[in-house]
Amino acid sequence: MTVQTDDSCDDIWRVTGKSMDKIKAEDAMHDLTLALIYLSRFTEEKSFKDAKEFHAWKAYDFNVLNRLEDEDLISQGSRPYKNKSVYITDTGLGKARQILEQYGIEDWQ
Repeated sequence: MTVQTDDSCDDIWRVTGKSMDKIKAEDAMHDLTLALIYLSRFTEEKSFKDAKEFHAWKAYDFNVLNRLEDEDLISQGSRPYKNKSVYITDTGLGKARQILEQYGIEDWQ
């Protein structure tokens, strides 16, 4: 849930329990980009349900992608400027699941 707080749109509100805490738009972009990467993930394995490695297409803000990689949530590979997809690390999968839970978003069944 996002609520515009002023004309600059620098902050949004994060719902936590019954209250709403203000967070910076940059942090929201970070969390929600990871959630979108997670939700749009794919695997080269036969069974999605049993897959251990996931990738996602790299169509997000590059500064956000770099920050996610710096935090070991994704990997852009050894040549990030040439790769069109990112690898979602185990840490990234776990963090993305937490974000989905936080925002009340159901995972793929």
